[in-house]
Amino acid sequence: MGVVSSKKNMNRAVFLDRDGTVNEEVGYLTDLAKLKLIPGAGAAIKKLQETGLKIVVVTNQSGVARGYFTEALVQDAHVLLTELLRKEGARLDGIYYCPHHPTEGHSQYVMVCDCRKPRTGLIDRAARDLGIDVTLSYVVGDKWSDVELGQRAGAHSVLVTTGFAPDEAADWIIQRVMSGVK
Repeated sequence: MGVVSSKKNMNRAVFLDRDGTVNEEVGYLTDLAKLKLIPGAGAAIKKLQETGLKIVVVTNQSGVARGYFTEALVQDAHVLLTELLRKEGARLDGIYYCPHHPTEGHSQYVMVCDCRKPRTGLIDRAARDLGIDVTLSYVVGDKWSDVELGQRAGAHSVLVTTGFAPDEAADWIIQRVMSGVK
């Protein structure tokens, strides 16, 4: 029995972080041969799609600013990611990325911008381009900055434990305990 698509979901989206949420976390993705889907990611995206939700990847790619790789490599990675998902019957409605870093690197990409998560520029652009009501949408990622992004944008946030989240969760708990915050 399949999932029934609903017109009420047509202006809702799931914003997914890329590395550690859709594809395996490998640090800076400098080699396309290392781009592998997290097991089950394609099937999960397909199920979400079948409900009528739009699926959008939002990702920081500061390796461009740092000089680790070019924007062309980021674009090639997104072509490959799209193809890997297509092979599993899933598709993305959009991919939005930030190539900037506020302090690291030696290029025109070193800047404070509105698109570096947890700032909401990527979601704001996707919402305009795709007619998305962010307040009815979700942000899913493996870092606390993804949760913060969802909160700042007015969306619902989901933290997954497929990438950096286990370490980040432990660090967050330790910081809270050490500071006396419960």
